[in-house]
Amino acid sequence: MPKNAADPEEFGVLQSKRNATRYQILAQIAERQPAVNQQEIADAIGITAQAVSDYLQDLVEHEYVNKHGRGRYEVTKEGVDWLISQTDELRHFIEHISEDVIGQVEVETAIATTAINEGENVSLTMQEGVLRAMSGGTGSATAVAVTSAEAGQDVGITNFDGVVDYDLGSVTIVSIPRVRNGGSSAVDSNRIAEMAEIHDLIAVGGVEAIAVAAAANLEPDIRFGSASAVQEAAAKGLDTLLLCSTDLLSAHTDKLREQNLSYEVVDVADT
Repeated sequence: MPKNAADPEEFGVLQSKRNATRYQILAQIAERQPAVNQQEIADAIGITAQAVSDYLQDLVEHEYVNKHGRGRYEVTKEGVDWLISQTDELRHFIEHISEDVIGQVEVETAIATTAINEGENVSLTMQEGVLRAMSGGTGSATAVAVTSAEAGQDVGITNFDGVVDYDLGSVTIVSIPRVRNGGSSAVDSNRIAEMAEIHDLIAVGGVEAIAVAAAANLEPDIRFGSASAVQEAAAKGLDTLLLCSTDLLSAHTDKLREQNLSYEVVDVADT
């Protein structure tokens, strides 16, 4: 049985600074073995080379590390088992912090529609694709403000309750032929301009689509990363007109289907 094998396990790496350093050094040895440069380990974890030497001697005495000559070390099975046990402890602690602590104090950002004081209950709505908060906790979705804000400013909110009530947006997709099949000249730009008036956003995908927007005197709201951007806009309640070249069409529709978002593909050929 390893000498004093129980000693390193008396306190975990979260309770003992010595064990935390021992854990880091043992992990460094496992990564670098068999040729171990003590100065490199010291630099990596922020202690002196002499301290590394002292810890190495301790690890050898506990039979967590075997020494095979000057500068040559190897982690033993007992050392590996201890590393695993301490890593499991760290993993469980991180899960606890992530799920039980951070999850309870998650902070989102909204735009204040009224003056809001820190600690005040607020009601939440979704307007123009942006989460809004107003003073008073009487809405279908409520939260608690963690910062103060004037109307129009951003405000931090947490302790959410209820569901923000709003309708998902829809996407109208105009498939634009590739240039060899007519490109922008095959599309009725007047019809495109009319359709743009009843949508919240204009998005383009592909050079042919940019040309169509220009012909209709439209300035696109979304030009880059349009597949993901259009999906997010619809998820936040915005109706989007998407001008999309035929070769990019499936990339956009696949994104929308992933989130069960409504879309239609329309024909506006210039006849």
